Amino acid sequence: MSFVCGCIPIKRLSATPTEETNDAGNLMDFLDEPFPDVGTYEDFHTIDWLREKSRDTDRHRKITSKSKESIWEFIKSLLDAWSGWLVMLLIGLLSGTLAGVIDLAVDWMTDLKEGVCLSALWYSHEQCCWTSNETTFADRDKCPQWQKWAELMTGYTEGAGVYLLNYFLYVLWALFFSFLAVSLVRVFAPYACGSGIPEIKTILSGFIIRGYLGKWTLLIKTVTLVLAVSSGLSLGKEGPLVHVACCCGNLFCSLFSKYSKNEGKRREVLSAAAAAGVSVAFGAPIGGVLFSLEEVSYYFPLKTLWRSFFAALVAAFTLRSINPFGNNRLVLFYVEYHTPWYMAELVPFILLGVFGGLWGTLFIRCNIAWCRRRKTTLLGKYPVLEVIVVTGITAVLAFPNPYTRRSTSELISELFNDCGSLESSQLCDYINNPNMSRPVDDIPDRPAGPGVYSALWQLTLALVFKIVITIFTFGMKIPSGLFIPSMAVGAIAGRIVGIAVEQMAYHHHDWIIFKNWCRPGADCVTPGLYAMVGAAACLGGVTRMTVSLVVIMFELTGGLEYIVPLMAAAVTSKWVADAFGKEGIYEAHIQLNGYPYLDQDEFTHRTLATDVMRPRRNEPPLALLTQDSTTVEDVETLIKDTDYNGFPVVVSHESERLIGFVQRRDLILAIKSARQKQDGVVSNSVVHFTEDAPQIPASNPQPLKLRRILNLSPFTVTDHTPMETVVDIFRKLGLRQCLVTRSGRLLGIITKKDVLRHMAQMMNQDPESIMFN
Repeated sequence: MSFVCGCIPIKRLSATPTEETNDAGNLMDFLDEPFPDVGTYEDFHTIDWLREKSRDTDRHRKITSKSKESIWEFIKSLLDAWSGWLVMLLIGLLSGTLAGVIDLAVDWMTDLKEGVCLSALWYSHEQCCWTSNETTFADRDKCPQWQKWAELMTGYTEGAGVYLLNYFLYVLWALFFSFLAVSLVRVFAPYACGSGIPEIKTILSGFIIRGYLGKWTLLIKTVTLVLAVSSGLSLGKEGPLVHVACCCGNLFCSLFSKYSKNEGKRREVLSAAAAAGVSVAFGAPIGGVLFSLEEVSYYFPLKTLWRSFFAALVAAFTLRSINPFGNNRLVLFYVEYHTPWYMAELVPFILLGVFGGLWGTLFIRCNIAWCRRRKTTLLGKYPVLEVIVVTGITAVLAFPNPYTRRSTSELISELFNDCGSLESSQLCDYINNPNMSRPVDDIPDRPAGPGVYSALWQLTLALVFKIVITIFTFGMKIPSGLFIPSMAVGAIAGRIVGIAVEQMAYHHHDWIIFKNWCRPGADCVTPGLYAMVGAAACLGGVTRMTVSLVVIMFELTGGLEYIVPLMAAAVTSKWVADAFGKEGIYEAHIQLNGYPYLDQDEFTHRTLATDVMRPRRNEPPLALLTQDSTTVEDVETLIKDTDYNGFPVVVSHESERLIGFVQRRDLILAIKSARQKQDGVVSNSVVHFTEDAPQIPASNPQPLKLRRILNLSPFTVTDHTPMETVVDIFRKLGLRQCLVTRSGRLLGIITKKDVLRHMAQMMNQDPESIMFN
């Protein structure tokens, strides 16, 4: 399928001779009474941002002028003005509610793999033990009401048989959840797979993928997201929640003609919905707005910024009201550190940034190579089998290690936490000094105990496992986010580095690097902070986020004091990753799938518009229409013989002086409507794109006037315009096509697809890869 207009060989369209004239009043303009679907776009086509902006301006001007005629029209104008805020309110409420339900369901179903709550089957492990009166602080995660499957079936709590039975049932539940998820996606909503962010970026840039944000996709993605995360696969729900929120935005757009009939306005709503999605994913409303601005949005005016902030606020408030984490906070990872960071610690923080950049580069290259292999081999024909195999390997390898057996969110939360006297984690198994008499919230550095060293080995194995398995998991035919797995890799590496620095400072406090800020008996290193910095570094290395990443991290953890370490790690990670390649994981998947997306990289090649435009040398002339000498039959033949999105309109074939540009879809709809509504329109009827009625012979058939569907101000450049400027124009204005002229005479056309092909060719890539697959 072709998505952009171009040029093809056609015969010259001959003018109809004029003899006698009729009354000009016989001409009819079919857009005096607009027919359905005019101005709309086909599936897998790119919208014209300038056209959509102009249509909205005309609509707004019409409403403003009518508002002065009566009270009712004034009220209608107010409702139109407030419809945007109403849509934002509805998006925030629905996306916040869905996020809360997903969080609760994931928590319950993840624990269901290990056991069940006898007092209430719908309680998770933690909720079950909250309600128990027999739980002690030392065994806070043990209560009679919660029983593991082997204990429930056999009555025994320990032994090799019990362990193997729990192991088997854990793997079985994981396989069941993942099989159900991939089956639902494959049968009911193929667009519900993956992260969704690459497609959201492409849609927000002006591409149309019908059904990708539909009601059925929303339902299936919500259900299968719970199943996929609960299966224990190395994926997260945060990225797919952006897709879910955008589906909510598209749903509410259909309720208001202001958005349903204007693709440009619809994308303003979707930008705000993306902000709401990140807001509920991380509990970070400000970070969500910045994420939408920095990472996914293509067109982000100031009005959209305000509305995005409102939608993110409502979504966060709704999630907070549901309180899915049970801690009266928006986020699961909230931490409170009691020790400031010191300047010398910037060295390990920067090293973690280097690790994040290297990990991001490794992951992107390996994952894209695997996804490309999946697309070009038999592997891609068996998505269900692939999911089952990866789930089985993940579950078998994850169960023996307590740090991979639990959910990734719980793992990150434990790695972020500071070790206080009330912590029972193995990571906090330090050797206590019996003479210590200090406040509870100011625990000094202590030598690591056997539990810490055991945890370090387990974390090292978990790090290798997460690095490898995430490469094969992301991109499968189930909902799969990348935020949490990337953060987990960084948090594990950061915690290991943090413990190493902590023990080095304790045992060698007289070294010059520790002497000035780490005294004996003082709490001077916080390993949890290193985990937080590592998580930010790895997430930045994979996605290339910077400003929004830092804001999300401090909103996610409440660690406002640690912005500088987060900034240092994020910037270092981006620099290191950019040294190996400019594109992040989402841009890489956009390129892999051949989506028509113009990134923001600099175009520095010295080529001109004449080098890129069609037709080129030795190619047939451009397909075009004339303003008053083309018949309906000629137009229908042109439409039948070509599959391009539109055609230039010129004064005549001799002069080829440009008049305007007409869309293919509008031509089809106009002629179809004319044949139904106007008598006398036949194949020989002349199509006029002029304002004034021409002189026509009395014996000729009824003419057809289509001035209203003609774009009289198509964007044009001269043939000597540098392509650097043309590319910038396409990015900034969101053009669908650009006409090339010289002294008012039409020479050719440049489409968005032509620009993408040229850029790929300049980077020694296959120009034919720019195609929606």
